[in-house]
Amino acid sequence: MNWIDVEKAFQRAFLLSFSRKRLFLTFPVLVLCGLLTVFCKAVAFNASDWISLSLGFLPIFLSSGLLLGLGVVLSRIYTMEAKHAALTLKRLLMSSLDLMIGIAYLAIPSVLAYLLFWIVLGFFFLMKEIPGIGHFFSVILAFGPFLLIFGSFLLCFVNLALLFFVAPAATLELIRKGSLAKRVLGSLKDRFFSASILLILGLIPLLFVGGVLWASASLTESRFLISETSLSFAMEWFFMMIPFAAILTPFVVFFFNFSVESYTLLQRDNLKQQV
Repeated sequence: MNWIDVEKAFQRAFLLSFSRKRLFLTFPVLVLCGLLTVFCKAVAFNASDWISLSLGFLPIFLSSGLLLGLGVVLSRIYTMEAKHAALTLKRLLMSSLDLMIGIAYLAIPSVLAYLLFWIVLGFFFLMKEIPGIGHFFSVILAFGPFLLIFGSFLLCFVNLALLFFVAPAATLELIRKGSLAKRVLGSLKDRFFSASILLILGLIPLLFVGGVLWASASLTESRFLISETSLSFAMEWFFMMIPFAAILTPFVVFFFNFSVESYTLLQRDNLKQQV
């Protein structure tokens, strides 16, 4: 793998990110993920610190299953177009349904792990509220919530890596029992540095645009929104979420397009090493 190959892959993935077929598929999924986020933010409105903190992460893990299913479809479209194969969108969705459902289950372990973090974090908040000695516990046990929140961020990164590497692996090769994880881990083990660089390159546009959008939404909330109830808060964020999802859509498409290109580059390098 050389820089010219990566540059060509990046350019191809970016140019095909504005296909109407891909945008049409991606936007509703992002809106659904946005609805999960708005719902969690509305529930956390005026809630305790434990609830509001925990619900900040929960929609990320719940959305992972939806995005994994989306990634399978987008990866199949990308590979079909590369092979110049004719396949209608309806037939593509129907033929991918079983694969989408099977891949979506891979998000369950991260959801369960986060729910465990959430429960343990609740014990720390409970100990902090004990009269008389709660302040003492909050001081000497501060490392506990820190590690749990750090673990939550780490799970978010693992989910991003899962989206980037598993969707194309499941699409480009037939899934055999127990072989998907083996192929993905084999690619990462043999080409870990290259895989990390490709993941970072795929994330840069998405994180940059997503960060700007989130900063804009946060500033709008603090300077313009006047919500006093959870219902009005949810409605305000709902109407902000729609353009948020629309602007983010092509960059999510690029992320999955580039994941297919990256997996192909990694597999090609692995074959060269074996030869």
